[in-house]
Amino acid sequence: MEFRQLEYFYKVSSLRNFTRAAEVLHIAQPSITNAIHKLEDELGLQLFDRSQKKVTLTPEGQAFHLRAEKILYEVQQALSEMNDFKNLHKGTIKFAAPPMIGAYLFPNIFTHFKNAYPTLDLAVFEAGSLAARTMLEKEELDLGIIILPENNQSLNTIPITREQIMLCVSPDHPLRGNTSIDFHSLKSESFIMLKEEFLHRQLILEECSRHDFTPHIVFSSNQIETIKALVASNVGISFLMNMVVRNHPNIVSIPLAKPIFITIGLAWKKDRYLSKASQAFIDFLTSYSRRLHYRDDFGQ
Repeated sequence: MEFRQLEYFYKVSSLRNFTRAAEVLHIAQPSITNAIHKLEDELGLQLFDRSQKKVTLTPEGQAFHLRAEKILYEVQQALSEMNDFKNLHKGTIKFAAPPMIGAYLFPNIFTHFKNAYPTLDLAVFEAGSLAARTMLEKEELDLGIIILPENNQSLNTIPITREQIMLCVSPDHPLRGNTSIDFHSLKSESFIMLKEEFLHRQLILEECSRHDFTPHIVFSSNQIETIKALVASNVGISFLMNMVVRNHPNIVSIPLAKPIFITIGLAWKKDRYLSKASQAFIDFLTSYSRRLHYRDDFGQ
């Protein structure tokens, strides 16, 4: 059975006229007649009662008409939906953003993207960079804005911005007046950290290891606002990106004597099929990143 046979049958059965159906479909009437004969032969049933001058459906034809109507409708809906996807009128991107990045970098990106593509949806998952990277590699996500790994053979990446990790202390903390801090001088401090799924935490622990000490971690959280509140209350020290604590009224941010920088960027799995919606986001973010770097370079 061919799809055109269904179309021809449905048009004839709806109009009750072979000649009129041929005119509407812009084909010769014999083509319709032959196609329907072949359809009846294939089904082993007579769909039209040809004993009368007027075109009428047999009971089998009436049942087949209802089925054909549903099939043609679903095909048309599928074609319309695919056309929406093709023209970026529809689409959902499964997306990851760690809380620190999500709260301070992503909102601006999201706003500009939605202005450019109002009919595309972003299903955002809050996950640390390590967890998000695993989800990307398992193809559980389409894209993610994460702290980019130095070496990763399984991901494509686009850098967006470079951030410095700052030591964060309370205005009442003894270290508050320092212009920079040697990491080894933090051995006796109480640390407030992000949880294990965050690459940010791993970087700090590696720095502790390089300075031959294991930090005293008094609290771990995946909520940036909780960490900031605890630091401001002088419960302990923490390490946050400069953009998170810049000009914060209740937190003093101090650069490390040997600065730690991280690169934030967009990542997706290599060789994975990308929907047109995902590709649109990649193209958008590539352009956005260039504009961001331009403003940084020229002070705009």
